[in-house]
Amino acid sequence: MSNPGSAPLVAVDGLTKRFPIAAGLFRKPTSFIHAVDDVSFRLGGSESLGLVGESGCGKTTVGKLLVKLLEPTGGNITYRFPAPAVGGHLAGSVEASNIRGRQLRVFRRQAQMIFQDPYESMNPRRTVYDTIAEPLAVQGIGDVVGRLDRVSEILNLVGLTPAGAFLFRRPHELSGGQRQRVAIARALVIGPSFVVADEPTSMLDVSSRTGIMSLMQELAERLGIAYLYITHDLAVARYMCHRIAVMYLGKIVEMAETEELLRNPLHPYTRALLSAVPSPDPMRRREPPNIEGDLSLPIDPPARCRFYDRCPMATERCANSPHPPAEEKAPTHWVACYEA
Repeated sequence: MSNPGSAPLVAVDGLTKRFPIAAGLFRKPTSFIHAVDDVSFRLGGSESLGLVGESGCGKTTVGKLLVKLLEPTGGNITYRFPAPAVGGHLAGSVEASNIRGRQLRVFRRQAQMIFQDPYESMNPRRTVYDTIAEPLAVQGIGDVVGRLDRVSEILNLVGLTPAGAFLFRRPHELSGGQRQRVAIARALVIGPSFVVADEPTSMLDVSSRTGIMSLMQELAERLGIAYLYITHDLAVARYMCHRIAVMYLGKIVEMAETEELLRNPLHPYTRALLSAVPSPDPMRRREPPNIEGDLSLPIDPPARCRFYDRCPMATERCANSPHPPAEEKAPTHWVACYEA
């Protein structure tokens, strides 16, 4: 599944991650959790791609693979970072498996992650300054005075003003929205070109959520950042993302431009997700989603379509064929379904 245009910042081909289970001390594992299975997509510079799906479908695992917090079982991730920003250490196209040792530190300057829970991802004993300045210290950027100036600058940029009022606070002294702004500042302080945002607004109340989404959009435009935005909320994905990829049980089942996917969903799972979105009109009645059951366990799933057991359109072909490949049913609109 690709997006036309210039060379992508991140190219993912056949990405797979399996976690072994049922292993003993002296025997190899015989069963695996198929967390991510043959996932492919492209992400351009300054583009935002939303990864949408139920909890447990593998969205966060994809994000962790892209920033090398996990190593893939199979497939390839290729990065094409801006040449001036990498200092020649990661020039041109670089495959993720070739990034190791000193190159890994250079890679961290280009790829960062914003985690879902800003309280759990911050050390409660460290001040806001310590938290945000740590990436600068690790990367050897600036001296003490320079780091203080840079931290103050990024705090002002994320809306924590005046910066001096926040520098030496600790996480418990901040609201949820303020903690998430600190987490965003920590991710952006070293100037990355690619950020994985793992449901950064799901732990916040509605008023804080709106402010954080507006902030992230503004920073993406101002700093030229590409986002992989992980969420289960289609309304958030519509607001934040240029394209949406719908994920089910480790597979991407549909991908398209945001408005195209919302206007013309082709996969039955995408239709079910859209039918479950609450309507602001109390007089409008919707049919309940036409699927049954819950998300299956991704332990050694059968080769057939992952959505087969819940699909209202399933046929004998779906039961007896491998998981359908992604096909371009319309320009830049990819669907993995035999009956779509």
